[in-house]
Amino acid sequence: QVQLVESGGGLVQAGGSLRLSCVVSGSDFSRSSTGWYRQVPGKTRDLVADMSSGRRTIYADPVKGRFTISRDNAKNTIWLQMDSLKPEDTANYLCRVREDGTVIDYWGRGTQVTVSS
Repeated sequence: QVQLVESGGGLVQAGGSLRLSCVVSGSDFSRSSTGWYRQVPGKTRDLVADMSSGRRTIYADPVKGRFTISRDNAKNTIWLQMDSLKPEDTANYLCRVREDGTVIDYWGRGTQVTVSS
């Protein structure tokens, strides 16, 4: 059974930084794509950043140059470094994993990020 546990969210002032973590268990992590998504109540869940098992990355336009996704296969962990945070970044941030060769996504419960003006 695959389990994802996010942490690192919180309340920060605009312009500040946060580093989110996602620890994955029960998965062939090194052969998985990993990503971060965010969702505001009543709105769609949107891609923030994604990294394939081959370390290829993609970022949503609103976060390019401010957010960085990284991973450590030895620790089964994904990070999202968020700098220069803006109030519009406020959302629940969720971690996603998909093992290569499959079509099933696994999701964490999310961690809340709130950015004040």
